[in-house]
Amino acid sequence: MSELRRRLRCEEKTEKTMAILVGPPGCGKGTASPRIKADYCVCHLATGDMLRDAVRAGTEMGKAAKAVMERGDLVSDDIVVGIIKENLGKPQCKGGFILDGFPRTLKQASMLDDILATQGGKIQSVVNFEIADETLVERITGRRVHPASGRSYHVKFAPPKVEGKDDITGEPLIQRKDDNEEALRNRLAQFHAQTKPILEHYKPVVHNVDATKSIEKVYEQVSAALGPKV
Repeated sequence: MSELRRRLRCEEKTEKTMAILVGPPGCGKGTASPRIKADYCVCHLATGDMLRDAVRAGTEMGKAAKAVMERGDLVSDDIVVGIIKENLGKPQCKGGFILDGFPRTLKQASMLDDILATQGGKIQSVVNFEIADETLVERITGRRVHPASGRSYHVKFAPPKVEGKDDITGEPLIQRKDDNEEALRNRLAQFHAQTKPILEHYKPVVHNVDATKSIEKVYEQVSAALGPKV
């Protein structure tokens, strides 16, 4: 019944929630996103997922992205923005959206602003997950994943019942190729170089969240930044 009531509230929602989640890898955006999606009746637009879905669906932008990726090149801003624009028109985004992994640069932020302006909207909140690099190194290098389901564990903070095995299937867990310190520090350097201009660009609506707190405490801060739930 509670889920039915939630869906009815979503149907009645008239104001759009338009927000960006900003933070380095392992900061907790992925943990908070499903709850935000449910509590605020929004779609969760993660750049990597959108690219894969667009390629799989064979949309106009998906075909363009596939051609670029098959050449081994980086997908251009125009293609990424085009894919976001495709997604914003989907029914599940009628109550608004949270963007995760985009914009990464000031140019992308300006392009996003232009899209939203044509629809009479603008970004209302930017939730900035703050956490020290050294804390992230411990979080990321200890992460283990069940490839088939995406279930995630941590050797220290959330170990599986049996070392190296998925709790549900008993299948082996893996460490992703980029979940090592060298790869992470490269990603962090890139993140820090690109993020400051974005936060400055959206400064009036930026809300800083202490991402070192517990999951519940972090989500309390996120909710305060986004405003009342539906």
